[in-house]
Amino acid sequence: MSNNPAARLSYTIDEAAALIGIGRTTLYGLIGKGDLPIVKIGKRTLVRHDDLARLLTPTEKKAA
Repeated sequence: MSNNPAARLSYTIDEAAALIGIGRTTLYGLIGKGDLPIVKIGKRTLVRHDDLARLLTPTEKKAA
């Protein structure tokens, strides 16, 4: 694996928050609302790279 953060499969909470430029509290809020899934491995809480990318991808809104 590379040391390039963009090439990683998952990040810790602190890493994920720093990577997308938000605070930990905001990230935990997104997790709590169900907008960002997490993976628990033992005591570690990880955020998948793909889920972060999906969070930052704009979605189309349907016209009413």
